[in-house]
Amino acid sequence: MLRASAIMAAGTMVSRVTGFVRTMVLAYAIGTAALGDAYNAAYAIPYSILDLLLLGVLSSVVVPMVVRAQQHDQDGGRAYEQRLLTIATAALVAVAAISVLAAPLLIDLYTDWDAGSRKFEVAVMLARFILPQLAFFGVGAVAGAILNTRDRYGAPMWAPVLNNVVVICVFLLYAVVGSGSDLDRVTTFDLALLGVGTTAGIVAQATVLIVALRRAGFSFVPRFDLRNARLGEMAKAGVWTIGYVVVTQLGFVLTTNLSSRAGDLVPGHGISPYTLAFQLFQLPYGVIGVSVITAMLPRMSRSVAEGRFEEVRAEFGSSVRLVCSLMVPVSLLLMVLGPAITVPIYGHGANSVADAVYIGNVLQVYGLALVPFAIFQLLLRVFYSFGDTRTPVFIGAGTTAVNAVFMVLLYLVLPPAYVVMGLALAYAIAYGLGAVLAWWLAGRRVGGLGGWAVGMSLTRMYLAALPTAVLALAAVWVVTGIFGGLGFLNSVIVLAIGGGLGMVLYLGVAHRMRIPEVNSIVGMVARRVGR
Repeated sequence: MLRASAIMAAGTMVSRVTGFVRTMVLAYAIGTAALGDAYNAAYAIPYSILDLLLLGVLSSVVVPMVVRAQQHDQDGGRAYEQRLLTIATAALVAVAAISVLAAPLLIDLYTDWDAGSRKFEVAVMLARFILPQLAFFGVGAVAGAILNTRDRYGAPMWAPVLNNVVVICVFLLYAVVGSGSDLDRVTTFDLALLGVGTTAGIVAQATVLIVALRRAGFSFVPRFDLRNARLGEMAKAGVWTIGYVVVTQLGFVLTTNLSSRAGDLVPGHGISPYTLAFQLFQLPYGVIGVSVITAMLPRMSRSVAEGRFEEVRAEFGSSVRLVCSLMVPVSLLLMVLGPAITVPIYGHGANSVADAVYIGNVLQVYGLALVPFAIFQLLLRVFYSFGDTRTPVFIGAGTTAVNAVFMVLLYLVLPPAYVVMGLALAYAIAYGLGAVLAWWLAGRRVGGLGGWAVGMSLTRMYLAALPTAVLALAAVWVVTGIFGGLGFLNSVIVLAIGGGLGMVLYLGVAHRMRIPEVNSIVGMVARRVGR
């Protein structure tokens, strides 16, 4: 699992690094005020729709069903995969067309802006250029899922790199020929450049995945014999997954409405800082957690199908420890170094250093949520490996309800400038409680998840990470005390000392404490360097 995860983590790391550059160029070109909020609102909608229709179903329903088809169908599941890709293509083309027509309704749903305002009009126009990517992104996601069931992990993790490169070029072009971040100055050509360029990145990503699928021996032949598509079985399992996604998306709609309202009251403190901080928060989970989960789920599904529950427990325990061995120090570093991370990335061009510092403040709060969120996502895969998509709906509903209550409460009591930070805090509280509930229910399903052993491992990891947090905090105090605030150069110095040397310190301390997962990572890196 470590080798497979490392392959995916390498691709994901490059993808996230180019994603950093992408968001950095975005902030440079259009800022995090009105135009930035309009773009980020329009950009979020297709991903929300895909979550509702496809992405959650891929991990919880499609992957296990494709694995079963490969194991039991006479043709190794090839016909089933072709039917699946045919249905997904036809359905997503239709959804993309309907979404473009319904763009004003969608923007109205996800924001609190007046329908006649300039910001609303710009967001609608951007959405109409961006929403066609639904079809391409969805087809690429299905192709990536089929590749994962064939243990081909490289292309799904590396394809987003091309997407990021395309969009980076688009934003750089806009920075040169566009009209800046003033909503009153932007033209239809400016918005078309931003929107169509964003969609072009997804087209390139989907193309890479389809080519990789063909090279893996998959020859696509459209199949419309829906009688053999097992849609009834998929719907029976997927209805609960869609229910879970609906619940979480309701929480996201509340988040975007509250943050858009805060952004109107305090420019630069709305949807954009929330989105950019959330993307940075997702980086460690995307590099480490997703890589481990992608390698873990097919194996857990096979173990469940063969009744080997002890292997499910062992797979889950090793996955949690492997993920947390890196998540724990990173979460502490995010809480300490948030502004030092965001100033070099976002403090340029149309975005001021003060705006970048605020994004870092939001990221600091998100650091609290990193470990609970990662464990929560791992726990859901235990249910999905059993084909149980109903239990995660109830867990997600409870988590989202707690999140919504705390979001509204903090929105009401906090000044507008701190609302987005409050939304991040509500997120951390909700996923902490959700992870506790999910652990209890998953443990009952498999006869225990070794909570005591995992808890002891996490405790040792936090103890090993404390010197790193102290070093990072000292770096912030010393550098800002000597040189003043967190400008670009000061932030780079803080990151080099607190982040770079801090992680080296953690690996050394954890290695001395004989934490097995860290020793495995250090050993693998040492062997690679030795070659």
